[in-house]
Amino acid sequence: MFLQQVINGLTIGSSYALVAVGFSMVFGVLELTNFAHSSVFMLGAYIAAAVLANHFGIWMAVAGSIALCGIFGILIDRMALMPMRKRGASRVSYLICTIGLSTFLQNLIQMIFGAEARPFPKVFIQGQLEFGNAMITYLQIFVICITLALMLITWFLVNYTSMGAAMRAVAQNATAARLMGINVDTTITFTFFLGSALAAVAGIMVGMYYRSVDLTLGFTVGMKTFASAVLGGIGILPGAVLGGFSIGVLESLFAGYISSGFKDAVAFIVLIGVLLIKPAGLLGKKHVSKV
Repeated sequence: MFLQQVINGLTIGSSYALVAVGFSMVFGVLELTNFAHSSVFMLGAYIAAAVLANHFGIWMAVAGSIALCGIFGILIDRMALMPMRKRGASRVSYLICTIGLSTFLQNLIQMIFGAEARPFPKVFIQGQLEFGNAMITYLQIFVICITLALMLITWFLVNYTSMGAAMRAVAQNATAARLMGINVDTTITFTFFLGSALAAVAGIMVGMYYRSVDLTLGFTVGMKTFASAVLGGIGILPGAVLGGFSIGVLESLFAGYISSGFKDAVAFIVLIGVLLIKPAGLLGKKHVSKV
């Protein structure tokens, strides 16, 4: 039973990790918690479900979901956050703005797709492998492998490309980066696009796994991925991955050994515990202000 719960936890933790990476990238660049990110994740799931329901195929669903979520990510930055940056808005203003954008997106999704839960069409072949008393389905293998592949691509992009170097420079000091000739606004916009694209893929995987999408998906997964980012060290990409998988496995073990009715509370318990014991997260370092 233990191994089975770990496999289930790694599967759902894969989605948490992908969304948490988007949280962490935006926080790393802007030091801003983007609460609209979870609604972008939900939008990705709904778009894919709608495309599949109209028999356009999985690849069209993936491409459409990534493209539209990426555009929404860009619009969030260009139409709301960039004007606030230019006016020197406070961090509280950013926070309230992203909460408002999240509410707007949820209502937009409800208006377009309706308030009822929508079935997510079956798109993956059935089958499973056995490991002793545990079983892993082909879908679970696919989800975990896709997540690891996307994490490797993101890691390569951030560490070994010119855009990745620009992202790291802006995260270090936006003013100095601008003086060095880096287009800070374009770099931030790309960060939003990349994070939103990863959230779209996570939304599709959650839809494939649970075979259903509903309007509570954004809030529920959003809080868990926020807890994942904090657990690993918000702003640190490997920390977001570690936090996502950890929350997923802990949640699954809690559901298997204690109660499935309270499994959603695990993320919040972990979040409170981390803030009390190690506020910077598992991989985070304490910042020291020099005066």
